[in-house]
Amino acid sequence: MKLDDRTIELIAVGASVTACCQHCLRHHADKARHLGASDEEIAEAIAAGRMVRGGSATQMDKFVEQLADGKNIQDAPVDPVDPSGQAGVMEGD
Repeated sequence: MKLDDRTIELIAVGASVTACCQHCLRHHADKARHLGASDEEIAEAIAAGRMVRGGSATQMDKFVEQLADGKNIQDAPVDPVDPSGQAGVMEGD
C-alpha cells in the first residue's frame, strides 16, 4: 500500500516541527492544505511533531547534563522514549 500525497505532506508537517524548520513547516502545511488536508488535520500533525520534539529534547537535556557534570559521554545511558513523547517511560514499564 502506498501513502497518498496528502498523508505524506501531513507527515512532513510533523517532521518540520520536530526539525524546528519554519520554512519547511510553512511549505508542507500549505501543500497539505492544497491537497485537501483540513486545519484540524494539520493541527494534529503539528501536535505529533511537538510530542516527538519534546521527548527528544528531554532526552538531550539529560544527556547534556551528564556531560556538563563531567561524565564520560560514551558511558552515558540513552533512555528510551515512548510513542506519547514521555521521556524515559516505555509502554509496559
